[in-house]
Amino acid sequence: MRKYANKSLEKLARELCAGLVRLRKGYVDAAEALVRIIDPSQAYPHELVVYRLTGYRPPGRGTSTEQLTGKALRADLLRLMLDVSDSFALRTGDYDERVYDTASLADRFHVSHKTVQRWRRRGLAARRLIFPDGRRRVAFLESSVNWFVAEHRRQIARSTRFRQVDDRERSDIIRRARRMADFANCSLSDISRRLAARTGRSPETFRYTIRRHDEENPAEAVFPHLSAPLGDREKEVIYRCFLRGVPVPRLAERYRRSRGSIYRVINEMRARQLLHRPISYIYNPEFDLPDADENILDGPSEGGQSSTADDRSETDRSVKPPPGLPAYFRQLYSVPLLSRGRERDLFRRYNYLKYKADRLRRQIDFNRIRTAQLRRVESLLLQANVIKNRIVRANLRLVVSIAKKHVGGAQSIFELISDGNVSLMRAVEKFDYARGFRFSTYASWAIMRSFARTVPRERYLMDRFSTGHDDILDIAAALRSYDGEDDLSELRESIDVMLAELSPRERTVLIDHYGLDSDGRSRTFEQLGRQLGLSKERVRQIELTALGKLRLVARHRKANLLK
Repeated sequence: MRKYANKSLEKLARELCAGLVRLRKGYVDAAEALVRIIDPSQAYPHELVVYRLTGYRPPGRGTSTEQLTGKALRADLLRLMLDVSDSFALRTGDYDERVYDTASLADRFHVSHKTVQRWRRRGLAARRLIFPDGRRRVAFLESSVNWFVAEHRRQIARSTRFRQVDDRERSDIIRRARRMADFANCSLSDISRRLAARTGRSPETFRYTIRRHDEENPAEAVFPHLSAPLGDREKEVIYRCFLRGVPVPRLAERYRRSRGSIYRVINEMRARQLLHRPISYIYNPEFDLPDADENILDGPSEGGQSSTADDRSETDRSVKPPPGLPAYFRQLYSVPLLSRGRERDLFRRYNYLKYKADRLRRQIDFNRIRTAQLRRVESLLLQANVIKNRIVRANLRLVVSIAKKHVGGAQSIFELISDGNVSLMRAVEKFDYARGFRFSTYASWAIMRSFARTVPRERYLMDRFSTGHDDILDIAAALRSYDGEDDLSELRESIDVMLAELSPRERTVLIDHYGLDSDGRSRTFEQLGRQLGLSKERVRQIELTALGKLRLVARHRKANLLK
């Protein structure tokens, strides 16, 4: 049983193949009659298809709402004809007309077997019949062929121009092609096009003949360089030239290749870059839901507002810049801040688009690269990048507010802003919107850690709060939203509130290990173990227990503390 586009047609085909043998020929003929009247752009009810094939109307007709698209229905009916005719002994003598097999039909129109296969995909009805020699083969009735020819005259005329050539014609084609390649420096496409214009044949006839000659006679090839594949270096040069705007016809002429081969090289390089490009995203289980596209990409933003309404709310939050600011700083105030709901909605879209791009990228097959597939992956990544730029622009003011507090060292304010912008973009990549924190909290600490590597004073301050796994950062983020205008003393007060939930020994371990006391010095597990009379591993366990308690408390307080 072949694979059907419509499951209902596949089920019907199984039932017809198991039905009465004396009725099966009628099913096959009825399917062909239905193929001839189907409009691919229309939809047809399933009940109508069953009635036209079997003459039977199922009980409760009119209650089914299943609609079958014309294009898929026609392809399924052609499959059904083959399956049903293959289920019993249907012979060529059962029809009072001439019957062709694939070879005889190809000879009639002077076309290749592949051309006949293409005709079948376009709607030429076929059956599987038993021929007089006892072998079962794909067969075409004279009436089926005549109907197809009448419906596809232009295609038939174009196909018949591409007919088999004899030895004399083949030698003449090779002789003329060699002269044009040597003296006129013509490419394979140019030769095929010029010879087709002079003889009235299809250009593919000459292209195929020349390529086959070169493959069979490499020592006397008309285009010996075409038999050798392009190297990676040449492909890279072609791709770079294409990106710089060099037209494909010029590249084809330069490398003496067909335009199609140049496009294949370009698509191969595009696919290779996509496969080697890192696509990182924060996964969320809602990405795998059946209605993810509708809920994430097409649905309203967080809070029940539409994107347009939310955008208006953001515009209302724009702030008038203080007087006397440089032009760059004044421009930042023209970009509105993101509301909590809009921020979460943008991060969810951003990560979902990259998730979709990564999944689609994994389906790329180097042996069969599809331009539409590459274009879709690139489009998803471009949409994600647009959202990322929007998030970054809305938070550039945060970078400036933090950088202004660290001016005075070797770096200027603009150098600090440049470093902070890089950290901000990295923070966008790693922020998990599902945890409920504000992005400004996470980004602030990311920027401050970046400054700690370049500003000595900031390094000293950040050493007091440094962790190996961002535990203190997550706890602080659960407490409040750091907007860049708060100082570290206020943040310390919030952390002290959380530390009060711990036992004395747990507080001691966290404060001393992370340097949260007044001297700012951090101590190792081994030093804490000697101080408390415990082993180093036991101190580590106490710290993990304490951090777990803080996370639990933070989740309980998050709803109120984040308001």
